[in-house]
Amino acid sequence: MLFMIQCADKPNSLDLRMQIRPTHIEYIHDHEEKVFVAGPTLADDGVAMTGTVIILEAPDRAAAEAFSNGDPYYKGGLFASRTITPWKLITFYPAAAGK
Repeated sequence: MLFMIQCADKPNSLDLRMQIRPTHIEYIHDHEEKVFVAGPTLADDGVAMTGTVIILEAPDRAAAEAFSNGDPYYKGGLFASRTITPWKLITFYPAAAGK
């Protein structure tokens, strides 16, 4: 089952995000067999990072929550909020990735 983990950063937390970012990216890469897609949410300027979205394959919500609990961003206190929601893939356009 796929789950969307959506997190919003605490206000004025860019320094904390950048400090933790290398270990967060390593954590995502270490679990790439279950991470469908991951990346930051952005402010309207398209540059400033404001949160994180991860689409994760997990057997159940408890496993998705355990994965999220292990994320260095979560452990480091970056997030003001987090939601974990079952998610269903309907359409996928790989050519649009990175645009």
